Amino acid sequence: MEVALLQEALERDLPVLAICRGMQMLNVALGGTLAQHIEGHLCPGQAVAHGLSIAPGSRLDGILGTAVNSRHHQGVERLGDGLVVVGRAPDDVVEAVELPGKHFVVGVQWHPEDRAEDWKLFAAFREAMADRESRRRLPLRNGGP
Repeated sequence: MEVALLQEALERDLPVLAICRGMQMLNVALGGTLAQHIEGHLCPGQAVAHGLSIAPGSRLDGILGTAVNSRHHQGVERLGDGLVVVGRAPDDVVEAVELPGKHFVVGVQWHPEDRAEDWKLFAAFREAMADRESRRRLPLRNGGP
């Protein structure tokens, strides 16, 4: 059901913010695969802090800092169709993806709600939702439906 919902959201060009398992589902929904165990990214009972490299010019560039708290043991193995890697851990594990050509489709492997400095990601998602809503309400040209 999650894959069907994601595909419908993508088809309708709805803003999507996919977090942790959500990013993994986004990748799978677009035909990608997952690595079943990533060493060093899961510490029982706590997150593991590590650096983050963000691709210049990506949607996340300028929104996020250069560190995240990781607590996942699975991750992207083969990238789904159309997805672009925009964030990596120092060990090259994929930590963030985007889907170019869509209004706002971003996936992050960590939990941005855990760190106040990452809350800017939620603000960017909220702005994308508001922008989509305002575009929906614009009057149509030529009296179209």
